[in-house]
Amino acid sequence: MATSPTPQPLDFASPFEGDPVFDRHVGGKLYVGSSVPLDGIDDLSLAYTPGVARVCQAIAADPALARQYTWVSNTVAIVTDGTAVLGLGDIGPVAAMPVMEGKAVLFKRFGGVDAVPICLDCTDLDDFVDTVARLAPSFGGINLEDISAPRCFEIERRLQDRLDIPVFHDDQHGTAVVVLAALGNALRLVGKDLASARIVISGAGAAGVAVVKILLSAGAGDIVVVDRTGVIHAARPDLSEVKGALAEITNLAGTSGNLADALAGADVFIGVSGGVVAEEAVATMAPDAVIFALANPTPEVDPAVAHRHARVVATGRSDLPNQINNVLAFPGIFRGAFDAGARRITEPMKLGAAHALADLVGDALSEAYVIPSPFDDRVAPAVARAVMTAAQISRADGSD
Repeated sequence: MATSPTPQPLDFASPFEGDPVFDRHVGGKLYVGSSVPLDGIDDLSLAYTPGVARVCQAIAADPALARQYTWVSNTVAIVTDGTAVLGLGDIGPVAAMPVMEGKAVLFKRFGGVDAVPICLDCTDLDDFVDTVARLAPSFGGINLEDISAPRCFEIERRLQDRLDIPVFHDDQHGTAVVVLAALGNALRLVGKDLASARIVISGAGAAGVAVVKILLSAGAGDIVVVDRTGVIHAARPDLSEVKGALAEITNLAGTSGNLADALAGADVFIGVSGGVVAEEAVATMAPDAVIFALANPTPEVDPAVAHRHARVVATGRSDLPNQINNVLAFPGIFRGAFDAGARRITEPMKLGAAHALADLVGDALSEAYVIPSPFDDRVAPAVARAVMTAAQISRADGSD
């Protein structure tokens, strides 16, 4: 059995030597290990030739057997083009690799799912989709990562239509699942409900669009979305196709103006865009407000400012309470989808994952605890069970 290799020393003088962050990345964060023994000729004949030929022939006759006799049933491809990496933007596929390796480590640590980072030197939409589709037979699922909007929406849609395995854009749906879970608990704490709360979302990119959709699916009734230009509403002449679709399902009161105008009297602020929100605007929010300022590393609302004007504050940072972290969602979602043999990840699965996360907080709910920690060992199993249940219901009613 393979063991984790010792990182080899660099063969050149690195200006970062001695920096604990860079030291942790020397040699990368992943390695390939064997799950079977290779200690002698008998082992070799079973794991490789001649024994492997029998397995290949069986799979050729019945491709479904690949799920049982290869790694496919438990392996995700993490695919990016490096065009929207974390808060770094378009840094390209080579520079994106440390993030993709990190994602693979999280899949394994928190969901027991194997994952392979794939950074494509390809930004053309057709080429990207074709490349991923050609790679797909090697994997049981595709996790799209750090792809710029609006391309990410079309890429995900086309791959879902083309492949018979789960395709999931984590920047959209992982964020949305965790936001819904935390927001449901935060509103319960302050005595408000999703249907009547006034919600303002800053950002109409991948995360913002997905958060809107999952909140509406969960019963939200009053959502206003703001982009760099201002409030998104149907009368705005500059809306893209994606933002035009948002205008049709949000801002039912026809609010216009800028972010400060939208925040006046709002119960909830969700920031998924970056930038800075002035304290004067935050101060106009309703009593017992909820602020989720999720930009990293600098939240849209300074936490000290947020705490002066809101009862519940969440960020994307691990050094502050109430971290909205996608790792709470994607390992368990893929674990559940794989265990259920699901061909796609559906809206009911995402809603089930969010409710399972929220339920883990239970009676321990407080201003500093509206969402579990990523290191809570209950998280991934609870999410996986909820996803499996939703998958089984979908299969029973024929919607999968």
